[in-house]
Amino acid sequence: MEYLNFINGKWKKPHSGEFYNVTNPFNQTVIAKAPKSNLEDVKEAIDSARDAFDKGSWPEMTPSERTSVLWKLADLIEKNSKYLAELESKDVGKTIKYARDSDMPFVIDTLRFFAGAARILHGAAASEYVDFISGRHHKGMGTSIIRREPIGVVGSIVPWNYPLYIAVWQIAPALAAGNTLVVKPASLTPLTTLEVCKLLHEAGLPDGVLNVVTGPGEVIGTELARNNKVDMVTLTGDTETGKKIMEKASVNVKRLHLELGGKAPLIVLEDADLEAAAEGSVVGAYWNTGQDCTAVTRVYVPDKFHDKFVKLLVSKTKKFNLGDPMKESTDMGPLISEKQRQRVEGYIQSGIKQGAKLVCGGKRPKGKIFEKGFFLEPTIFTNAEQDMKICKEEIFGPVLSVLKYKKVEDAVQKSNNVAYGLASSVWGKNIAQCFKVANKLKFGTVWINEHGVLVPEMPHGGYKQSGFGKDLSIYSFEEYTNTKHIYVDLTEMRRKPWHYTVYGKK
Repeated sequence: MEYLNFINGKWKKPHSGEFYNVTNPFNQTVIAKAPKSNLEDVKEAIDSARDAFDKGSWPEMTPSERTSVLWKLADLIEKNSKYLAELESKDVGKTIKYARDSDMPFVIDTLRFFAGAARILHGAAASEYVDFISGRHHKGMGTSIIRREPIGVVGSIVPWNYPLYIAVWQIAPALAAGNTLVVKPASLTPLTTLEVCKLLHEAGLPDGVLNVVTGPGEVIGTELARNNKVDMVTLTGDTETGKKIMEKASVNVKRLHLELGGKAPLIVLEDADLEAAAEGSVVGAYWNTGQDCTAVTRVYVPDKFHDKFVKLLVSKTKKFNLGDPMKESTDMGPLISEKQRQRVEGYIQSGIKQGAKLVCGGKRPKGKIFEKGFFLEPTIFTNAEQDMKICKEEIFGPVLSVLKYKKVEDAVQKSNNVAYGLASSVWGKNIAQCFKVANKLKFGTVWINEHGVLVPEMPHGGYKQSGFGKDLSIYSFEEYTNTKHIYVDLTEMRRKPWHYTVYGKK
């Protein structure tokens, strides 16, 4: 199938006339062709979003009207969720049961949450105050109104690991707040986002409000960041890309929202349920083949039961079934590309060279079913040290490092001693102790006796080089709106404005 760009409510061929192949990472078959867009394409999409915001109806609609559109879109995605899950599985290489039972329900729930949240986008008011202006005392009665208004045109840059899942958590609050968008899907995985465009007209979204352009990030992403008609850029991606976007966006000091890399620790306390913590570790490390910025990458375990815990990890890891993502029995699919597999293998070799002990996995699985796919065995290192690359840098693959500790303070210090601060977890039966540890962890999310739970009503975002701003929840409206103060003078006794009364006297 040959896809086109979606601009101003119409399907449009790229100006270059060029397309590229979108392939299945399981067997490298071509699924579809997508537009290889150029600067002319992205500028056309930006102009469409600009006109839709400045001249169109969407920003002026009532919250209930925007709610109705978002709710209808959620219903349509739910109706087509089986097909979308299958396409997502083929496009990304994630298992069908994960795409169907986790990604799609979250996409639908997120749209429905923001459909409702659009109607509670509150401002605030305050009245009767005393002013001190230029050293003169002026007493008056008035009301201050705080309004939340849409920013304008939002450039949305979406990653390849959760193409529709993350696209929707950027799109939904932006639309609910009254913004218009240009969405740039990852070049490797654009298909489900383009498919959803087919549903927009039926849902009632006006033309030009949501535009999708596919192609190289150095062209499309760069233009979204530097174009003066774009008011905000939101990016979910790696930290280096985030830095480049920040640099380009400085041209007009546009609003930025960045959800970047992660290096999530899991701390096992002395009273933890080891079976549960081990299960949480391997599931948290290997879901989506470890291609997740919140994935468990480091496990800190008390020295006294380190060996027992490692045996549990290895035993559970060896039960993971690798294979065809479209089969229900498959637990882990391939990595997204050969480039990504080689990157992860480079980290594995680095761990071995730096003295870590490879106790599980670390190789390409053998067998005919794995010959064409970008598979890599789920991997566990022990004897890992904090200063090793495998413990400091984001790998973005199924690699787990186990580190010993004697005092919990040491585990907390090492957990924090990385450039990232997106997500973490603590496991133990003493909840008071878990809370103490959670309070000291410098991460945007800390789970207790769980790892990886996200819900639309709770915020998600990181500290340090994991970026800034919050996705999901009512807090995300702070990212997609401007705050305006309006003052109304209500002083009945004074007919002239205060500045005339103060400065106009002779």
